[in-house]
Amino acid sequence: MFLYFCPNMLKQNLQQKLQQKLSPQQIQFIKLLQLNTVDFEERVEQELIENPAIEDAKTDEDNEGEMQDYNNTQTAEDITPVNSEEKEFDGPTDDLAEFETPSEDPFEDDLFDLSSYTDIDDNEGFHLGEDLTGDEDPREFFIATTSTFHENLKEQLTAFKLTEAEHQLAEYIIGSIDDDGYLRRSLPAMVNDIAFSLNTETTPHALEQLLKLIQTMEPAGIGARDLQECLLLQLRRRDKNVIAVKLAIKIIEHYMDEFSKKHYDKLMKRLEINNDQLKEAIDLIAHLNPKPGESAAELKSQYIIPDFILTNNNGILEVTLNSRNAPELNISRSYKEALQGYEKSAKPTREQRDAVQFIKQKLDGAKWFIDSVKQRQHTLLNTMRAIVHQQYDYFLTGDEKKLKPMILKNIAEEVKMDISTISRVANSKYVETDFGVISLKFFFSEGIQTEDGEEVSNREVKKILQDAISVEDKKKPIPDEKLMEILKEKGYSIARRTVAKYREQLSIPVARMRKEL
Repeated sequence: MFLYFCPNMLKQNLQQKLQQKLSPQQIQFIKLLQLNTVDFEERVEQELIENPAIEDAKTDEDNEGEMQDYNNTQTAEDITPVNSEEKEFDGPTDDLAEFETPSEDPFEDDLFDLSSYTDIDDNEGFHLGEDLTGDEDPREFFIATTSTFHENLKEQLTAFKLTEAEHQLAEYIIGSIDDDGYLRRSLPAMVNDIAFSLNTETTPHALEQLLKLIQTMEPAGIGARDLQECLLLQLRRRDKNVIAVKLAIKIIEHYMDEFSKKHYDKLMKRLEINNDQLKEAIDLIAHLNPKPGESAAELKSQYIIPDFILTNNNGILEVTLNSRNAPELNISRSYKEALQGYEKSAKPTREQRDAVQFIKQKLDGAKWFIDSVKQRQHTLLNTMRAIVHQQYDYFLTGDEKKLKPMILKNIAEEVKMDISTISRVANSKYVETDFGVISLKFFFSEGIQTEDGEEVSNREVKKILQDAISVEDKKKPIPDEKLMEILKEKGYSIARRTVAKYREQLSIPVARMRKEL
């Protein structure tokens, strides 16, 4: 047996690559920036727990006596290093301000300099409400939020007598139901997935029986595979002795196509009914829920806390950050004094050196976190002030028609930051104004040019469309062509397809679907 070696099979290549990597400090800043006030407060509390080198000055004042005794007795030997896991970050890059990154290896025998740590000012720190009014009332607003309906369905499942295998299959079906309450996956396809994921053999017939059981749960219509089945599930729970219910079931079951296209004349002819009878049946159908999943969740209370507070002082708009429950962060004096104790040691032991390395890592983490918090607050303020500057007329009056077209790029150019940074600020942030608490995303919209050459926000056009449709004759709804003419009369030359796009964004159906008897 002979082996033939080809020298061309092995090659060496020299390549140059330019890569941009984020430092741990930049990653920390990015994560803090995209948090809203509630999540940010939780993150600060978490950091106070995980990093003892950071202190909450408000809490420390209550324990000042205990801390003084502790500071007088603690040395580097008293602090035991703890291994901490590093968290990976796969987020996008950003053009962030540079952070000063300490050396990775702080120990070089006797050359290790502790002066940068032992010289830390006792008052070095950062108050989250810096430059803000500290006596403000807590800013919070009650809202109703919902939990996922999947949890409610699984709770209802416990009321049925099922075997362990049936219960597992039923939970799998519930997990496959979409957020709007529909099961859009075919049962045969689910059989194959169950065999692979649960290592359980079943049949479409067995799943069909469990699905029928799930369809008896609340709310009516849950687990339907299409709109027709959803409406029928709801109608069949009504009193079938009522003529309107019987007629509505017949319409949905046999004449769904004519009903969806609103061919009312055909329906009256084929069902041999008059206009009043059809109207009663259609009114009944109109009050059914086409998306049962959205109403299946359990209401629970939650508070929305604005991230910014906008005040109007005689025509002068002022922006402040909400300082609700903002702690005052300081570098731990006990850790600094522990390092001072190490400096006084003539011949430190290995355990002391390990403890000092641990202390240094915690102090570095504390500095980085406080710097990230500072930069987060300044970035938030600068961005919000730029938004107010762009939309000044709107914030004075609250009139949506005064909103100017504005995109992320406009704010990024004004504050000289990257668009991705502005996007993180705008995400899940709110501002409290004299006319309500508003999401920052609301202020961003595309621009449209009028016949006079003036550029206005598309929100103004949408408002005109919404107002025109709200007062239309429902027996003869306004088609898109007529809406286009209405806009043209007001100075907005917009194509019919653009009118249709804005109408769909407002969740308004076409004229034919808005028609009523």
